[in-house]
Amino acid sequence: MTADEKLRIETRVVEMLRTVFDPEIPVDIYSLGLIYNIDVTDGGDVNVDMTLTAPNCPAADFIVEDARLKLESIEGVENVNINIVFEPEWTKDMMSEEAKLELGFL
Repeated sequence: MTADEKLRIETRVVEMLRTVFDPEIPVDIYSLGLIYNIDVTDGGDVNVDMTLTAPNCPAADFIVEDARLKLESIEGVENVNINIVFEPEWTKDMMSEEAKLELGFL
């Protein structure tokens, strides 16, 4: 896979992650700062390190499955691996300015 193809897939991954929402928060998981890392391998595998707003998030399974299904639909993606991590711990400072504005933190 060329560097251009990997960049195209990574761009689509970000676009798709912007359509995944925690059902309790009206902001997408990418803008919330829950995505820590996106890696596209030469073989078309997508590895995503993400966190949750809280370790006991009741919507965790829904969010991860929604993200996985959307990422698997991207042309050129072979496999999707979503790793839930809690280091570093998520804080409101990780949100985009738009997310902070939407949630009333600005």
